Formats: sequence, C-alpha cells, structure tokens
Amino acid sequence: MLVLRSLAYNLAFYLSTLIQMIVLTPVYFLTPRKKAWFVPKNWARSNLWLMKVIVGTHHTVEGLEKLPAGSYILAPKHQSAWDTFAFLPWWPDPIYILKRELMWIPLFGWYVAKMRMIPIDRGSRAKAVESVNRGARAAVAEGRQIVIYPEGTRRPPGAEPKYKQGIAHLYAELGVPVVPIAHNAGLYWPRRKFLRHPGTIRVQVLDPIPPGLDKETFMRRLIAATEGACDADLVRIAAEPGHPPMPETARKRLAELGAPIA
Repeated sequence: MLVLRSLAYNLAFYLSTLIQMIVLTPVYFLTPRKKAWFVPKNWARSNLWLMKVIVGTHHTVEGLEKLPAGSYILAPKHQSAWDTFAFLPWWPDPIYILKRELMWIPLFGWYVAKMRMIPIDRGSRAKAVESVNRGARAAVAEGRQIVIYPEGTRRPPGAEPKYKQGIAHLYAELGVPVVPIAHNAGLYWPRRKFLRHPGTIRVQVLDPIPPGLDKETFMRRLIAATEGACDADLVRIAAEPGHPPMPETARKRLAELGAPIA
C-alpha cells in the first residue's frame, strides 16, 4: 500500500505541476511580480494537499508569530525536496539563493528569473560572493525575505551538521535578523528515495538571532538552536509507535543521545 500511495502521489505531483504550468503560465508572466506569487504559492499548497490526501502526510508550522517585520534571513534545515517548495506559502516575498544552473532549465528558469532570485556561480568564489551580496542588498532594500540553506545541500535526519560560512557572511554583510527553521521532513520525504511516508511533518520557526553578533558567536547560536530542535523532535518521533523508518544517520544520532527507538 505504501508503494502504491507513493507512486500515486509522485504521479499526481508531476501531473499537477504540468497542468498548472500549462494553464497558469500566461497569467504568471502577465501579472506584476509581487502579485504573481499566487501561482507558485498555489502550486505549493496544492502539492501539500495532495500529499495529505494520497499519502496521509500532514504538516504543522509552529512559531510564525516569531517572524520579524521587514527583511530578514531565513535559515531552514535542508533534509528533503519537500523543504524546497513547502515554505513558499508562508513568506510574503521570499528570495532564494540557488545554483545558477537552475536558471538554465526551460520554463522553470524563466519562473525563477521573474521573481529575481539570486543565482550563484559556484565555479568562481569571487563571482559568487559578489552576485550574492549584490542581490541580497537589493532584497533587503525591498523588504524581502532571503532564504538560504546553511548546509548548502540536503542532509539526512540525524547526520552530522555541516554548516557553511556563507550564511555568516550574509549575516555580517546585511545586518538583519536570521530566523532558524527546524523540521523533520527528511523522515517522511527522504532524499533520493521514491517512498513517501504518512505522519506529520513538524516545522518550527525558532527565535530570531538578532544582528550585531560576531560571526563565530552567530554560527554557534544558529547551529545550537537548529540542531537542538531537530534532535529533540527526532527523539520524540522515535519514541512513537508507527514512526517512519529511521535512516542509519538517525539511528546513530539517537544512540548518541541515549534515546530508544520504539
């Protein structure tokens, strides 16, 4: 049954994406940028709904009231393809820092370009820093929310954290708060896996880190807050009967924390 539901959801995901792109692409490109957000946000909501109906995967979001006014940096944990689209409905006018190669994908790249995302040329560190700084300063001037995944790539639940210095550089450069985002989506939509598991993905908006800290102190606070929340949630889920399968990284982390698996 799990295999069939996962197959049905994956088919529905791509079919929904195709239909919405065919029907709404003209509307998207003819609508002013800020108002055009309703197209990708509706796409994200519809796929979250499909996941709930077909697979039985719900989600909760806690702490939205903690989001500051104006511009800030969002720092989500990156565990799954789920967290690349599921956050879209919650931020007013987000701007993602992403690989430049994504801009070359037909149609998708045009969608991204309309929202003026920040592409990174990973082949040249100097060019990458320059382009990110330029785009981020412009985003702050417009009051937008800058989304950056601090680890850069997807990490399975419980894996040893590998935070990169890019977010510390942005934090120091822009002088705006950073909002850590913890979640457990990697248990329900595992990276590089076909199966989708039922249950509830819990997203936690954590306390904003105020501007003005030195880079080392900032990184310690970011990692401690994000990883602490993820660890606590992993322990909670492992203790519940019927939890999703625990990858080896999660089992190892639970053993380090002295937490049993139900």
